[in-house]
Amino acid sequence: MKHHEYHLLNPSPWPLSISCSILIFMLGLTTTLHKWQFGKATLIVGLMLLATVLYFWWKDVIKEGTVDKAHTDPVRRGFKIGMAVLIISEIMFFVAFFWSFFRAWLDPVYVFADLSPIKRLAWPPEGIVAPDPWSIPFMNTLILLLSGTTINTSHHYLLKNEQKSMIKMLGITILLGMLFVAVQGIEYYEAKFSLKEAGEHLIYSSNFYMMTGFHCVHVIVGIIFLIVCWFRAKRAHFTSQHHVCFEFAAWYWHFVDVVWILLFIFLYWLSI
Repeated sequence: MKHHEYHLLNPSPWPLSISCSILIFMLGLTTTLHKWQFGKATLIVGLMLLATVLYFWWKDVIKEGTVDKAHTDPVRRGFKIGMAVLIISEIMFFVAFFWSFFRAWLDPVYVFADLSPIKRLAWPPEGIVAPDPWSIPFMNTLILLLSGTTINTSHHYLLKNEQKSMIKMLGITILLGMLFVAVQGIEYYEAKFSLKEAGEHLIYSSNFYMMTGFHCVHVIVGIIFLIVCWFRAKRAHFTSQHHVCFEFAAWYWHFVDVVWILLFIFLYWLSI
């Protein structure tokens, strides 16, 4: 019997398992992009292993909190510090992407011939048809802003122990996130440029797809996070005093919202 409030973890196979599954997934992704034989099969196996390990790992963590009552106040404080550090590390990813973007936009490189500058590049480069910020990007901005209000409303209902209303608003948030991803896919489909651009066009397209694509991946991760919370809420795992998982999902979703607003302002609107 322990005489403290801290959680001492039992030996777990999941850290090593997740490392192996991510390695297989990345090998599959790389070989698929290079159109190697067995690339797609490796990618599918990696995805299945990754999903399986995450399912059982999350199941163990949920059991620790709901059955073992291991998530005491000191443990939850440690979780919050860890989640804050995770979000800060994700912010630094986007700082690097925005650094590249501002460098290309505010101080465009020169076109050289025989080591002599010929002209200064425009932004966007000539021949690039930039997306209209007030069409699909503006629609996605409204969708994410609305999802931010629904997740806050869901949290409000949770604090009042109104479980049905909380689950309803959480479900609406998930649907709005899925709608965002679908609309982003439509934007990519209708875009007049691709990652296969050459020369100065590649500078614009690579920055555009890296920033928006990486953000879209974060939205998908956030949706998965919210779906896990939705299933847990259906099983009455959350109370007004204990809902650290839901709180982290809300933090992450607001982080995604803020990054998109910055993308809309600078990448879509002011730089065209």
